[in-house]
Amino acid sequence: MKSTLVTFPSGLTSGRSQIVGVVPVGDRHGLVVAETPFHPLDHTWPDQPADRGTIGGLPVVDCLTGARSAAGEVFLGADIPARRGAEDWDWLVVHVTPEPLPVGSEVDLEVDAGFRAALSAGHTACHLAALALNAALADRWRKEVRADALGSPDFDQAAITSSRIGPHHSQDVYRLGKSLRKKGFAADGLDPAVVARRVNEQLAEWVAADAPVRVEVPDAGLTARRTWHCSLPGGEASIPCGGTHVSGTAELAGIGVELSLSPEEDTLTMRTAVSMC
Repeated sequence: MKSTLVTFPSGLTSGRSQIVGVVPVGDRHGLVVAETPFHPLDHTWPDQPADRGTIGGLPVVDCLTGARSAAGEVFLGADIPARRGAEDWDWLVVHVTPEPLPVGSEVDLEVDAGFRAALSAGHTACHLAALALNAALADRWRKEVRADALGSPDFDQAAITSSRIGPHHSQDVYRLGKSLRKKGFAADGLDPAVVARRVNEQLAEWVAADAPVRVEVPDAGLTARRTWHCSLPGGEASIPCGGTHVSGTAELAGIGVELSLSPEEDTLTMRTAVSMC
C-alpha cells in the first residue's frame, strides 16, 4: 500500500479506484484504495467528522486515518505513533465496512453529498467565527501576540482547546487560564453577550459580502498541508485546515454565535450555527 491520494479538498464526492489493501478494524474491515473522495477523521485534530457514503455498494460506517510503517504494520487513529506526514510512513484513508471486498477490484466510491455539504458549511462558519472573535477581543490584549491573517491578535490559536464541527454548526472551547493571562490577555469582566454581539455583527457583514472561499492544495497526499482562504472585505483570510468547505459565503444565509463562560473550568465556549440559502 502506498499513501492514499485524496480528492475531497477540491469538493469531489464521487470517484472510482482500486482496492489496494484491507486492514482489520475490530470485527469490521478497513478498505484502502489508491484514490478516494472520502474525508477521514483526522487523528491529530479530530474537528470534522468522517464522511458517510458507500464503497463498492457497501456502507462506509466509519472513515479513519491510518498509517503504515516501513515494517508494514498499520496503525489507526489515536494509535498512530508517528508524527503526521512522516516521510517513512504511508498515510491511508481507511473506509470501514461491515463486509470485505477483494484486493485489486475496482470500486465506485460515493460520499453522502448532503452530509458533506452540511459539514462544509459548519467548518467554513467555524473559521469565520474564529476570525470575528479575534477581532471582537482585540482590545483585551496587553502584550504583543501573534496576529491572525486579518491583523487581529490571534485569540483563537492562543486559547483553543477543542473544536468540533457538525452539520451546520460547530463548538469551540477556549481556556482562559493563567498561561493565557501571562501572554497578556485580560479576561476579567468579559461579558459574553457583548462579545457575541460584536462577533455576529461582523459575521453578518462577511456573509453579505459574497466572499469567495477556496482551499489551497499543494499536492494530493492525505497529509498535505492545506490552507483555507476567504477573500473578505478586510483582506485575505487564511487558516491551515485539512477539512472541507463551501465555495463562498453566498451559500450561507446567516451565521450566528452564542458565547458562554464557565468560571469553574475557566473556559469560554463559542457555539456557531449556520442557516443556508
